[in-house]
Amino acid sequence: MKLIATLTACAVLTGCTVTQPITGAGIKTAAADLLERSANYDELRQLPAPAGRIPVAIYGFRDMTGQYKSQPSSNISTQVSQGAASMLVDAAMASGWFIALEREGLNNLLTERKIIRSNLERTQKNVALPELTSARVLLEGGIIGYDTSVMTGGSGARYLGVGGSTQYTVDQVTVSLRAVDIASGRVINNVTTTKTIFSTELTGSVFKYVAFQELLELEGGRTTNEPTQIALQSAIESAVAHLVAQGLTTGSWSLADPADMNDPVLGQLFESARQSGQFFGG
Repeated sequence: MKLIATLTACAVLTGCTVTQPITGAGIKTAAADLLERSANYDELRQLPAPAGRIPVAIYGFRDMTGQYKSQPSSNISTQVSQGAASMLVDAAMASGWFIALEREGLNNLLTERKIIRSNLERTQKNVALPELTSARVLLEGGIIGYDTSVMTGGSGARYLGVGGSTQYTVDQVTVSLRAVDIASGRVINNVTTTKTIFSTELTGSVFKYVAFQELLELEGGRTTNEPTQIALQSAIESAVAHLVAQGLTTGSWSLADPADMNDPVLGQLFESARQSGQFFGG
């Protein structure tokens, strides 16, 4: 009975749960699935309709942090994803305010168009290839900060050889996004957003004599790390949503229905901008 009670206490303290079935060859992996979206994505999708969608060019969204993962994980892998431009394209399209034009893979696009023209000339077909759509706005910026261990902490307790502890670490990624008027080269709007990244560790252990010269020693734990790329995508989605809201206050673009300025989603974005000091409206 002592052994059962001790094992039960250890399980409660560690909070260990088996979420993947274990086979003889190891852990059974789950099937691929669509990416789970954050609340910022829902915010983007709920933006009121624009007077007209704006063609935008996105040539890249660089990692300007220079941060690499710390050893022993890696000394050459970067802390953040290098595919931020794809995340920005996805967020711009999800907002319903922008028409994203392919620019990051422009050389590939032009090569394919040359092949089409060559085939049309070879077959002597009098068919004109449509012109590429020109952009009105250029979306620029990048990942400007990645700060590790901006907050750390934990707690623990032990009684008669049975104990447990928890620790947490908070990192932070910062994104800057600006809209540039292509005709004049003027920066018309600029926003900066940030997203925290949580990592937690829960451990428990038992070090106890259950009988004469019979020592029971057990350890267990679980670590949870918030995926960095999902946090980065959330920060980019927030930046796009705030860029739309800021453009409405500066007159860079307009709503299909002016009454939508009272929309609750826009209201939350305006209030967030006021609290951060990035509000440009009256």
